[in-house]
Formats: sequence, C-alpha cells, structure tokens
Amino acid sequence: MGRPTNTQFALAVHVLTMLAALPRELQTSEVMAASAGSNPVHIRRVLGRLRNAGMVASRPGPHGGWQLVRSPAETTLADVWRAMNGDDPVLGLHEANPNCDIGQRIQATLGLIDRRTVAAIEAELGTTTLAELAERASLQAAS
Repeated sequence: MGRPTNTQFALAVHVLTMLAALPRELQTSEVMAASAGSNPVHIRRVLGRLRNAGMVASRPGPHGGWQLVRSPAETTLADVWRAMNGDDPVLGLHEANPNCDIGQRIQATLGLIDRRTVAAIEAELGTTTLAELAERASLQAAS
C-alpha cells in the first residue's frame, strides 16, 4: 500500500489562483477551504508556508483575510513547488544501513535521479504563472 498523496502543492496552487483572480478582495481561510474542499486549518498551514516564502500576507481581525504580495505574472508554479516542498526528495528516499555497500550505492544513485526529477518538475512548472491560471479560471467562470 502506497503512502497518502501530499495535496499541499495542489491546495497552494488553488488558493494562490483564487487570490490572483480576486486581487482586490481579502479571502478568509474558511472561504478558501470551502472552495478547495478542504479544512480551514489545513489551508492555514499551507498559507503559512506561502507566507514564509513571501507570496502571501494576512491581515487579522473581523475584516481580515489573505492576499497575494507577489505579482501573479512573476510567480510560477515552480516557485509554489519550491515553497511547499523545499529540499524534500520527490522519491521518498530513506537512509540505508551505513554498513551496506549496496544500499549506500543505491542511495547515491537514487539521490542523483531524485535531483534530476526535481529539476524536470521545476522546469515544467516554471512554464506556467499564477496570472495564467487566474485568467483561465476567470474565463471558465464567465462561460
């Protein structure tokens, strides 16, 4: 049985696209959670990582909420990927027994493959901006 899928990247893209499509409106985590079909606490965890990456800011209080602080036209999905994943390996690498020569070689090889995989993912995600996604979402909502 595989491990559960990490949905944080997809949630981050969802809420950032929502914020980009509605730039003049602060959005609450409750509204974003309802839109994404998620839990407000989980959304706030995702938003916290995005805030740490300098992508969003929040304003507390009864009329508070979240807003983008980076230009959607200059923010790619690769930026979001890096904010959500950091240096975590894509392949779920584990530590091999230090006394096992085969395990150590496998880990070194898998590490190289993982770095190439991350580079390929980031290259593909770097071709799409939040502005493009927000425009597509706005066009779809209008039709």
